Amino acid sequence: MNRAATATGRRVSRPRQTVGGRIAGFFGELLITLGIVLMLYVAWELWWTNIDSAQAQQEVTNNLVQNLGDVVIPDAADDNDDDKDFGPAPVTEIESGETFGIMYFPSWGNNGTYHPVTNGVGDEVIDNLGIGHYPNTQLPGEKGNFAVAAHRQTHGQVFWDIDKLHEGDKIYLQTKEGYYTYTWSKTEIVSPSDGEVLLPVPHQWGVEPTTSILTMTTCHPKYTTKQRMIAYSELTNWRPLDAGPPSEIRDLVAKATS
Repeated sequence: MNRAATATGRRVSRPRQTVGGRIAGFFGELLITLGIVLMLYVAWELWWTNIDSAQAQQEVTNNLVQNLGDVVIPDAADDNDDDKDFGPAPVTEIESGETFGIMYFPSWGNNGTYHPVTNGVGDEVIDNLGIGHYPNTQLPGEKGNFAVAAHRQTHGQVFWDIDKLHEGDKIYLQTKEGYYTYTWSKTEIVSPSDGEVLLPVPHQWGVEPTTSILTMTTCHPKYTTKQRMIAYSELTNWRPLDAGPPSEIRDLVAKATS
């Protein structure tokens, strides 16, 4: 029998651990291990996926910039031509899986943000390449609904600030055709199964579209997938690449294309 010395020199028996105690100890250690694993997973999901996605987005953005060629950045003296009419916006034709544009959000973050846009909404796009275009919706510049999706709290947190859009805010899309300016109109919350937001005219079956809109979709509330937040914006202007970007995103374009 295992014995231990006391302060008076006497030796007493240690209590023998019961089977129940051993089981309780095993499950206690198991719970601690599972807790550590869960904490590591949360850290990976909320932190590392953002870093990994940011690197992938920067790489595809760099590749797109090379395809776009030289980007004109006008002097500040040319700011007064932002509202110049360049005629109807052309339609940007895109292929399956193609990264075809850069979307700029001047009102988000500290100094604005930008992210690449790829045709497709599979995990390989949304998790790694930022913004995905729903292939069954319209193209940039086309009458109807140019709809896109992105994560809100992981994998780059692309649409983190989507709830902060308000009257007058603009979203810009740069493609090989030029710069499309979309002006925010409204935001709504829907269920994840509400596919009517992707119709050419959202929520209106069989209606012929007369305008071009941008629909951005993401999860809501933050850190959940219970609902979807949908932000709508209308195409209000267009500029060809050689006219340079609108003044509001001049610095962002210079940063993205440098």
